[in-house]
Amino acid sequence: METETNTTTTTGTTEQATDHPAGEESLLTNPELWVVVGFLIFLVYVGPKVWKMLTTGLDQRSIRIKGQLDEAQKLRDEAQALLNEYQRRQKEAAQEAAGIVAAAKEHAEHHTKDAMAALEASMARREKQALEKIAQAEAHATAEVRREAVEVATAATRKLLTQALTDDRATALVDQSIKELDRKLH
Repeated sequence: METETNTTTTTGTTEQATDHPAGEESLLTNPELWVVVGFLIFLVYVGPKVWKMLTTGLDQRSIRIKGQLDEAQKLRDEAQALLNEYQRRQKEAAQEAAGIVAAAKEHAEHHTKDAMAALEASMARREKQALEKIAQAEAHATAEVRREAVEVATAATRKLLTQALTDDRATALVDQSIKELDRKLH
C-alpha cells in the first residue's frame, strides 16, 4: 500500500509542476532565494559584530601569546644567565681546586725537603756524636794503656832501681829531681 501512496504523491507534484511552465515560476516564490537573502541580511547585521568579536578575540590571543613568548624569552634569558654564572663558578672552583692541589704539592715537597734536611742533620749530628764517643773511648783506652804502661814501667824501674841503686846513689837522684822540679815549676 505504501508504494501506491508514494506514486500518487509523486504524480501529484509532477502535475503541479506541469501546470506552470518553467519560465513562469517567480523568483519571489523560490525558497532558495529567500535562504540566500536571509543569510545575507544575517551577515550584514551579525557579520560586523562577529567580525569584531573574532578580531578582538584573536588580538587578545595574540597579545596573550606575545606575553607568554616574552615571559618565555625572559625565563630563557634568566636561565642562560644562571647557566653562565654556574659555569663561571664551576671554572673558578676548578681553578681554586687546582691552586689548592698545587699548594698542597708544594707544601708536601717543602715538608719533604725539610724532613730530609732534618734527617741529614740528625744523621750528621749522630755521626759526630758517635765519632766523639769513639774518640773519647780511644782517648780513654790510650790513657788506660799509658797508665798501665807507666805503672808497668814504674814497677819495672822500681824493681831495677832497687836492685841497681845503692842508698847514696838513690839520695843523689832524689835531690837532683827536686832541684829540677823547682826549676820546671817556676
